Amino acid sequence: MAVAARRKFRREGEERRRQDLIEATLDCVAENGLQGATVRAIALRAGVTAGLIRHYFPGKEELLQAAYATIMGRMTELAKTALATVEEEPRLRLAAFVGASLVPPVIDARTFSLWASFIGRAGSDPALGVAHRAGYLGFRDEVEALVAKVLADVGRKASEGELRRHAIAINAIIDGLWVEGCLAGDMFASGELAEIGIGSVEAMLGLSLRQGDVA
Repeated sequence: MAVAARRKFRREGEERRRQDLIEATLDCVAENGLQGATVRAIALRAGVTAGLIRHYFPGKEELLQAAYATIMGRMTELAKTALATVEEEPRLRLAAFVGASLVPPVIDARTFSLWASFIGRAGSDPALGVAHRAGYLGFRDEVEALVAKVLADVGRKASEGELRRHAIAINAIIDGLWVEGCLAGDMFASGELAEIGIGSVEAMLGLSLRQGDVA
């Protein structure tokens, strides 16, 4: 038992140090862009040696990939937290997920700046491309699962292709409104983007997500 406890403590400690390096990387990217996020700058920010970084990551590209994956995953998880406060009614849960994706803390200027820095290189950097694809699919899969439950709940049969297209379209609605909210949040009333997003999804599905009846 004592040996197992020590191994768990060591593993948790290593995971914590790895996450600290990722956070230091995100800070460097936010302040100085991808070019400024050198191994030396990250080490100084984290208060460690460059050698320790290499213990956790083979190189800078792998560290940037992990940092980008963290940003993408964090946005999905923040949206999912809204589901914990919603009853087990599929339409209400989909509305809550869409709405949470379009209000703070998901809408956040720093997060957008980081995302923009990474997305600018995702097309030419294979490691960042992998992280982007995984993050995109992770979010889209969450949407697709929620839509599937909504349609099943109202007795509408949907093929895998139909569910996929709905998820792609809803993801695009959220993406577009999210960008606007991050860039010019002061132009919109509180909750306005969330309301528009939910309304757009309702129109697409032909269902009222908030009232629970067919539109």
